[in-house]
Amino acid sequence: MKTVLKTLMLCVAIFSFTACNANNKKQKLVANTDTVEHTEPNKQFIKVALLLDTSNSMDGLIDQAKAQLWEIVNELSYAKCGNDKPNLQIALYEYGNDRLPGEEGHIRQVLAFSDDLDEISKELFSLTTNGGNEYCGQVIQTSLNQLNWGKNPDDLKLIFIAGNEPFTQGRINYKDATTNAKEKDVTVNTIFCGDYNQGISTYWKEGADLTQGDYMAINHNKATVHIASPYDDQILQLNIKLNGTYIAYGKHGRDKRAMQAEQDMNASGYSKANAVSRTVSKSSHLYKNSTWDLVDAVEDEKVSVEDLEKDALPDALKNKSAAEIKAYIAKKQKERDAIQEQIQELNKKRKAYISEQQAETSNGLENAMTKAIKTQAKKKKYTW
Repeated sequence: MKTVLKTLMLCVAIFSFTACNANNKKQKLVANTDTVEHTEPNKQFIKVALLLDTSNSMDGLIDQAKAQLWEIVNELSYAKCGNDKPNLQIALYEYGNDRLPGEEGHIRQVLAFSDDLDEISKELFSLTTNGGNEYCGQVIQTSLNQLNWGKNPDDLKLIFIAGNEPFTQGRINYKDATTNAKEKDVTVNTIFCGDYNQGISTYWKEGADLTQGDYMAINHNKATVHIASPYDDQILQLNIKLNGTYIAYGKHGRDKRAMQAEQDMNASGYSKANAVSRTVSKSSHLYKNSTWDLVDAVEDEKVSVEDLEKDALPDALKNKSAAEIKAYIAKKQKERDAIQEQIQELNKKRKAYISEQQAETSNGLENAMTKAIKTQAKKKKYTW
């Protein structure tokens, strides 16, 4: 009986581990022991393509996207797939803007799938509106054709399309586009900017239903609500210290560090609370900068200190030995880990305070996206 119980418990443990890892390498049971030898699981991704209508009437939508980006990222940072934390990639398209070529459907890929959160923020802040024709089916199909969605069945692949004109416009039928999305295991979620029933009558709900996605309606002209907390000033002071742990290297290091500071400013331009949300994002596993920061690059094994050219190093490290550079990087890594941990602890208190002040935020785009993501993530055994 004991042997049967052990075997049963072992099977349950294996099932729990693999629920989110359907394409992992085989796991081996070691004979006559209670040990399970697990191979390293493949990394899962949450892939989000954000298709934003940038015609004249959509200034409020773009404003919400800019103001609510960091809270959306923060919610995604809490996701788990088994014991693993999935990576995040975001792509950005604009459509319905007269400044875009008509022969291409007034559509532009602003950014392909990227995990560079500063780059995503920069591109969001570059968007401006101009009147045009909104072709929902065509922009969905364009994103399916152009983006690398991958074939990992454990990845959560989502399109969010937001706008306010009939879903039926354009030469590509939305039914064909959503059928193609379903074939790629991509779920289409639609966000109608206006009255809920009007969105239904103009086929936005059907556009979501065809892939079992979520249909939502928001007031896109409503200002974003930012709730201040007693912990905001401490978190922002830690952000200054956090920025001091970055070691820019390579050809674009200086520019990327300047971009980091610029996006800090863009966030704070909305409110202190929004700057705090960005700081929290910067303390999460989703904020990685291995293309320009030596701390992340060494941790992710993207570079070897011994192979770095002298010209790629910041002035403070150019005359240092490899051992001295490694020691300096290790020191900054330790500082960063401690600062990020402090930010996360303060953020727990901040979240609790905000929950007491307001049971649920009324921020349209943020609420719509996070609710849909969590609903669809459950189908793939993701947890929060």
